[in-house]
Amino acid sequence: MLLINLIVNALAVIISAYILPGVKVDGFLTAVIVAVVLGVVNMFIKPILLLLTLPLNILTLGLFTFVINAFLVLLVSNIVPGFKVEGFLYALIFSLVLSVVSSFLYSLAK
Repeated sequence: MLLINLIVNALAVIISAYILPGVKVDGFLTAVIVAVVLGVVNMFIKPILLLLTLPLNILTLGLFTFVINAFLVLLVSNIVPGFKVEGFLYALIFSLVLSVVSSFLYSLAK
């Protein structure tokens, strides 16, 4: 099951990068690494950031979470060689497209 999740996430990264011109992924292995690193970042760093920005998140009715997701995508872009995101706007759109594509692929995988 873990392998299927990893493959689905890597495919979602590749498809999302193909859709957006400001996001580049060198290959499938890079997409797998991006999927793993993004999963680890979302598991450990995102909860801390959400807790620290809770008042701002409440004030914006949860919309600041999109900004946090974009910063995490930029962080992964700086960590993983072969994965490049042009700027904040592309990171924001990439995180939205990635979630839609992932949801679609997971519905197909069931």
